[in-house]
Amino acid sequence: MINREIIRVRDVMQRQVEIVDGMITVSEALKALRHAGAKCLIIDKRHDDDEYGMVLIADIAKQVLARDRAADRVNVYEIMSKPVLTVAPEMDIRYCARLFERFGLSRAPVVDQGELLGIVSYTDMVLCGLCRDID
Repeated sequence: MINREIIRVRDVMQRQVEIVDGMITVSEALKALRHAGAKCLIIDKRHDDDEYGMVLIADIAKQVLARDRAADRVNVYEIMSKPVLTVAPEMDIRYCARLFERFGLSRAPVVDQGELLGIVSYTDMVLCGLCRDID
């Protein structure tokens, strides 16, 4: 049995997350993405019993660009995924990677007791997690 250090999602997640309101237009969302250099936006909860949503660049490409819709006439809530699967900050990145594979995810919000802490992606897990074993 290999005694391997457990690397947790909280150790590799990105803490800087762009959170926007679902009522903004895709044009406004693109400005926020470009400004932050992010690949996705988290859509904020409307109230305590609501859930977070998420919009990926791929969602914009598939649901706005490919369908020839005007980005300034489409609201983010129309194309977002909601609710989204979230991961706990204590999760082992090996299990997180398996969860991503099983459900076809590329990234997920990290949530603890209803509070958004960050976002984790395959890139974060591989570059921040696996690279520790190589060094």
